[in-house]
Amino acid sequence: MPMKPTDLQKNMAKKLEGSLRKESLPDRFGQAAAASTNKRERAAAIPASKLVPVSYRLPAELVDKLRQAATDHEGGVNSLVALALAAWLNDRQQNT
Repeated sequence: MPMKPTDLQKNMAKKLEGSLRKESLPDRFGQAAAASTNKRERAAAIPASKLVPVSYRLPAELVDKLRQAATDHEGGVNSLVALALAAWLNDRQQNT
């Protein structure tokens, strides 16, 4: 006996629901999201030297030179600026 169009649609909907239930959720949803570390845990993983954000206004030419030099430096811009400031402060203390 042939099925009515509404019965066919109901059967298709049941198949679709079943296939959607079988699929796993992406990692960013569900239990994996709860397992991911929160901001405080990630901050605790940073080494003992705490990083403090600072903001300065520098000439564009100097920033371009800094970015060029940082491409070859292992730690990037932050590490390069920290090294330069530390060297300058040490030199300044020795001169006074």
